[in-house]
Amino acid sequence: MKKRQVVVKQRKSSYTTTSSSSNIRYVECQKNHAANIGGYAVDGCREFMASGGGDALTCAACGCHRNFHRREVETEVVCEYSPPT
Repeated sequence: MKKRQVVVKQRKSSYTTTSSSSNIRYVECQKNHAANIGGYAVDGCREFMASGGGDALTCAACGCHRNFHRREVETEVVCEYSPPT
């Protein structure tokens, strides 16, 4: 099951209502573990999982900070129009 964070923004005018929601996921780790020797090697971690300890920004699988994981943002915008009566 995928966890998702939903943010809803609403702007109301007399005729339209706009709603947007964003789903943010942190997927594979892109930290280059061989950068100090001039190479390229990643650890193979496929998805960020927050560690259960005091630091929620550290991945429980690979130990890297969340910033090393690629961020995926899915945004959905819904606009409804109701004509004046």
